Amino acid sequence: MLITSLENDKVRKYIKLKDKKYRDKTGQFIVEGAHLVLEAYKNGLIDELILEKEEVFPLDIKNIVYLPMEIITKISTVETPQTIMALCHKQEEKEELKNKILLIDNIQDPGNLGTIIRSAVAFNIDTIVLSENTVDLYNPKTIRATQGMFFHINIIKKDLESTIEQLHQEEIPVYGTLVGHGSDVRSLAEKDKIRYALVVGNEGNGVRNSISNMCDKNLYINLNANVESLNVAIATSILLYELGR
Repeated sequence: MLITSLENDKVRKYIKLKDKKYRDKTGQFIVEGAHLVLEAYKNGLIDELILEKEEVFPLDIKNIVYLPMEIITKISTVETPQTIMALCHKQEEKEELKNKILLIDNIQDPGNLGTIIRSAVAFNIDTIVLSENTVDLYNPKTIRATQGMFFHINIIKKDLESTIEQLHQEEIPVYGTLVGHGSDVRSLAEKDKIRYALVVGNEGNGVRNSISNMCDKNLYINLNANVESLNVAIATSILLYELGR
């Protein structure tokens, strides 16, 4: 199907999906670029393949929409629009937490969230739990920063207090994070790394006190005295690496 008008209903929908409220309403989102489209295809999430009218991308998908570049530019959220895009439906959330859980408390930067998700997959986290005030998982910047890895991990949005209560009932230790306070992450015994939940917090304020007070132990990364703190995505990556050793 070739569409050449900005007034077409499909095109209007693609453009409106830049808005979180519309993504939440429809349960759909747009991915851009061959890599992300292929990752979405592998996970069976593509509803429509969207191609520049001269583009060829051989996937076994019935619903293909061809658009001129001037319309793709209106849909795109990047400076240099891609010729390959897809309309996708959101992944099903699985309530099972398993053994290695990452709790994210009020992260606001989509790039940070995407990088954290990418690291979580790299270091074998089973489930990510996003607090209700964390930036939207389906923000286009978040999706790009994950490099497609958010398709490969269970991510749920849930109240963190009730989640921690559940973890305590299942006797899974919950580790908070504080800058320069608590226990050096390198000091954890091997038995303390088999099952755990790690909580990381907001870029400016860290983990909320109400959440921190529920943690069994707070961890920190031993830094050069001249460095006050690390970016939350970098710090999370280091912590997950140490917990996975």
